[in-house]
Amino acid sequence: MTGVMIVLIILALAAIGWIVARARAARLQAEVGRLATNSLPTQHGWYVALWTALPALIFLAVWANVMPGLVIDAALSSPAAQALPADDFSRGAILAEARAIATGAQTAAFNPQSMPLVEPFREATARYSAIGAVLATILAFACGAYAFSRVSPAFRARNRVERIVMWTLLLASLIAIITTAGIVASLLFESLRFFSMVNPLDFLFGLKWSPQSAAMGYGNKDAFGAVPLFWGTIFIGAIVAMIVASPLGLMSAVYLTQYAAPTTRKWMKPMLEVLAGVPTVVYGYFAALTVAPALRALAATLGIPGASSESALAAGLVMGIMIIPFVSSMADDSLAAVPQSMRDGSLAMGATNSETIRRVLIPAALPGVVGGVLLAVSRAIGETMIVVMAAGLAANLTLNPFASVTTVTTQMVQLLTGDQEFDSAKTLAAFALGLVLFVVTLLLNIVALRVVKKYREAYE
Repeated sequence: MTGVMIVLIILALAAIGWIVARARAARLQAEVGRLATNSLPTQHGWYVALWTALPALIFLAVWANVMPGLVIDAALSSPAAQALPADDFSRGAILAEARAIATGAQTAAFNPQSMPLVEPFREATARYSAIGAVLATILAFACGAYAFSRVSPAFRARNRVERIVMWTLLLASLIAIITTAGIVASLLFESLRFFSMVNPLDFLFGLKWSPQSAAMGYGNKDAFGAVPLFWGTIFIGAIVAMIVASPLGLMSAVYLTQYAAPTTRKWMKPMLEVLAGVPTVVYGYFAALTVAPALRALAATLGIPGASSESALAAGLVMGIMIIPFVSSMADDSLAAVPQSMRDGSLAMGATNSETIRRVLIPAALPGVVGGVLLAVSRAIGETMIVVMAAGLAANLTLNPFASVTTVTTQMVQLLTGDQEFDSAKTLAAFALGLVLFVVTLLLNIVALRVVKKYREAYE
């Protein structure tokens, strides 16, 4: 019996419990009167259904994590396991292959020693799956019967159901917090391992980035200077891209909210927001095949030295186009939310439409505009594909926008691509870069909150 079938059976039992409990509660309500009952029949039904489903589903989730260990122990106790090698790595590979064949994930065996273990794995998997299904069904029946026995006119089913819903919502809200805490903990742990090998000052203020040379044994002292990566990230994502996205996004929002006819806005706003849904690899191809060669030809015409077919300007321009909807949508919503009385008052004082927009609407909508800009900056800083395809992988510290540069996220992908050993400074450097990126993003959010709070107080 598969896990999906077990879950469906439990949900069917919960549905039956809901129907039976609701019918009984309705009958009791008819006998004693509606005013004498504490909860509605539907609330009694939900109480029984939740008691039937939740404990059994929780048990199945725990059993799914416990069962693989039991299956492996059962397979190892079979006579076929006596011929396994003593080496832990070889033994684990053989067991994994036998289990994959037994579950149908693999059809052929690369190691002949795994075939005798296939049948023990199948038998143990079937046995423990059946045990789990029986226990889950018994638990669902028992909990459902207990909940059904409590159905009475005076029972506070509404309070119990609301409490269960409240705890469920609390758990859902804690998932994001727990996930964030886990990300921070993993970054800190691996970053501390990296900083035990490399001086943090050399990492934060060093001017040379060459982790490959360190991996080949040429020393770590000057190989992990991340300043070129930080500068490339700022240069492409926070300077070039925002020079393109901020004015274009803000002007688009002003036109759509203040000047465009309703029919024009109806068509242009969705067309503008489609830019956010285009895959980044498409932008990368466009930047690499169209924008970068054009910029290189322009630089050659102007006599600019050091022009490359992979440049910060090409990646930044295309990235700026990609994040225009982030700025435009936030600015659009903020401008539309400004009270009409502020517009009317400005126009009544003799201001023109453009003066009203420049001196009244944009300052009033500034918190939303700032939020859109920072959201766009965060999106640009985290972009990888466009940088890889249009800006290159060279860690150069340069002010020339026609030169090749790289970013933090691009180097993180390069360091973690392929089979990597997690005991070397080269691989652990990716976690240190991720920690720095996390801290910078956090600081940007703090600054944004302070700006929003300041101007919100000014216009409320």
